[in-house]
Amino acid sequence: MNLQENVSLKPYNTFRIEATAKYFAAFSTTEQLIECISLPHKRTFLGGGSNILFKGNYDGLLLKNDIKGVALLHEDDEYVYVKAGAGENWHQFVLYCIEHNWAGVENLSLIPGTVGASPIQNIGAYGVELEDVFWSLEAIHLEDKKLVTFTTADCEFGYRNSVFKNKFRNQFVIVSVTFRLKKIPVFHTDYGSLNEELASMGVKELSIKAISDAVISIRSSKLPDPAVIGNAGSFFKNPEVEAEKYKQLKNLYPSMVGYELTNGMVKLAAGWLVEHSGPNDSTSWKGFRRGDAGVHEKQALVLVNYGNASGQEILQLSEEIVESVRRKFLVELEREVNVVG
Repeated sequence: MNLQENVSLKPYNTFRIEATAKYFAAFSTTEQLIECISLPHKRTFLGGGSNILFKGNYDGLLLKNDIKGVALLHEDDEYVYVKAGAGENWHQFVLYCIEHNWAGVENLSLIPGTVGASPIQNIGAYGVELEDVFWSLEAIHLEDKKLVTFTTADCEFGYRNSVFKNKFRNQFVIVSVTFRLKKIPVFHTDYGSLNEELASMGVKELSIKAISDAVISIRSSKLPDPAVIGNAGSFFKNPEVEAEKYKQLKNLYPSMVGYELTNGMVKLAAGWLVEHSGPNDSTSWKGFRRGDAGVHEKQALVLVNYGNASGQEILQLSEEIVESVRRKFLVELEREVNVVG
């Protein structure tokens, strides 16, 4: 373990926020992880840095998960069971699966972050969620330092949610995830924009590669590249409201976007809510900028750092957005991004 002091965190967060960690170390094995968590410092864990906002310097130990490796564990007539290290880049893992013709994660292409973060957030896109392809994971318990295996039921998956964001928050560090992927693909193209993109690409015969290419094209056209403009992707979760409340809102705002769920709730598009509210009644947050903190001009769900915004400035802007949506629609937005510092 190489313990460093006073390390700049700018290279380790996609918001490109300038902040400093008092102590910093990376681990690539479970043994190194156990060594790191034995240190007497306050600590926070970091994956790809794509779902985190540093609101200031971190006066503790920041630990980066660099556990790598992808292995085919076993297979049957229908499935392959693939284990990946938690520090693997998620999109590169998806491309690896496509290259080997393992189906199930193609709709999740170009989602930023690491494999280890995927079950915590239960990432999802274009009709597929992580839990659909999840088999199990291994995690180290921070107190007793023992390796624990979690099944799908153990993870208690929900919309952008899992047991690791609730009762087991800050109690485990994921070191590997095993996926159950299909040998014969089942295509998920129900989302209109995905079908439209496939058509515009001239795809005649569906494949997991074609779906991945279409998802990459859509996401690239809508979301800014963090290497160009600092951001963490979608800043807010899509809120859920009761069907009756959605009906009332729809009567007031006919263009409001909502998706009926099986539990009698309706999922609202957070991006629409942000775009149709603003710092005052006559403006939209979309394209708003104050200094170097702003809302992306093409996607209101994405908060951006145009250069030298502080984490506190981004956080303040997000709180103003939450308040304006609450005031106008009586709907509460919840952050998808984790705030540290």
